[in-house]
Amino acid sequence: MTPKSRLHIPHPSARPGEAPDFSYLALSEAGVIARPDHDTPASKIENLAHELVRVLDDNGIAQGEWVPDLKPDQLLEALRLMLLTRQYDDRMHRMQRQGKITFFMKSLGEEAISIGQGMALDPGDMLFPAYRNQGLFILRNTSLVDLMCQCLSNTRDMCKGRQMPVMYHNVKGNLFSVSGNLATQYPHAVGWAMASAIKGEDHISAAWVGDGSTAEADFHYALTFAAVYQAPVILNVVNNQWAISTFQGFAGGERRPFAARGLGLGIPGIRVDGNDLLAVYAVTQWAAQRARQGGGPTLIEHVTYRGGAHSTSDDPSRYRPNNEWDAFPLGDPVERLKQHLVNAGHWSDEQHAGLEEELKQTVIAAWKEAIKFGTMTEGPRLDVREMFDDVYEEVPLRLKRQRQQLIDLKGKQS
Repeated sequence: MTPKSRLHIPHPSARPGEAPDFSYLALSEAGVIARPDHDTPASKIENLAHELVRVLDDNGIAQGEWVPDLKPDQLLEALRLMLLTRQYDDRMHRMQRQGKITFFMKSLGEEAISIGQGMALDPGDMLFPAYRNQGLFILRNTSLVDLMCQCLSNTRDMCKGRQMPVMYHNVKGNLFSVSGNLATQYPHAVGWAMASAIKGEDHISAAWVGDGSTAEADFHYALTFAAVYQAPVILNVVNNQWAISTFQGFAGGERRPFAARGLGLGIPGIRVDGNDLLAVYAVTQWAAQRARQGGGPTLIEHVTYRGGAHSTSDDPSRYRPNNEWDAFPLGDPVERLKQHLVNAGHWSDEQHAGLEEELKQTVIAAWKEAIKFGTMTEGPRLDVREMFDDVYEEVPLRLKRQRQQLIDLKGKQS
């Protein structure tokens, strides 16, 4: 009898109450993947999309050809920035739970991606972040007060109350607005990179999406344009295993790695240990050099894990084991970099604890400063007349009339 076709429904390897199971993850030993020349044709390095570039081994020792030329002070600064990002996240998450802000999203477990990649890129490169890339904003000198004020939607809110919390931007830092419409930043990044190439500049762009967003049409449009026009862009997929409550298999992760999505278009893909800052830095540096010298785009898949809830609106205990984060085989990116520095004699547990407390106090001080510009329950408040600003370069007559009507109404109420 001829077998009938059956619909396949992806299932995660473990559900609440079951033991975590990451046997589906294809891992490579640290240091075993060769580092090709940056101008190697994509057809010659397809293995990079299926294997896993790792630098730090399980003992925190750097191994292999991908070990980057980073000095101890650079690594210590990377550790500080990751810790600061984590302290910021913890504070803002508590503030949401206390009703001080309406919404927040932590980047627990993913800090090495933002910090490692941000360090490997030039200040003139344009970044199109997603909603767990707050480390990029912190690295590019966006003040904690400004980040907090955006979440508070107060009088210092960079978005003037027009965006939901965590949708930051930084014009001076070349950081595009975070978009709540997932994957829209991918075509934007490709277009920006194409414009940079047309103008003869050596600046590149980079964009980030989660594994679930690879199912969006914008993801595929962007890959096609990037491949056809050889745009100098780095396209990142942060595979943290979960898209809200949906396992990454629903986005196609069961079939082939996300890094392999571009191979059919001739885009090289690299699968990297996203919890290894040294590996993330090295792979990004390789892709950036390739883009700057006319080699076109690179698709990077960061294998990581979302340590916390998807957002403050989410309860992950309803769809995954509570101890899954602790069982993730690639560990905690902060602890791994810390161990590497301790092994090399550049750091200690005592120094680490001292830095954590120092950064905690820094974040507390920033919060005290941020609430001076208003909170959800206390003034000062945004001037509602600002809703007419930043919409048109030249304000049309109808909006001028509406603004005047608002001013007159407020005058009568006072």
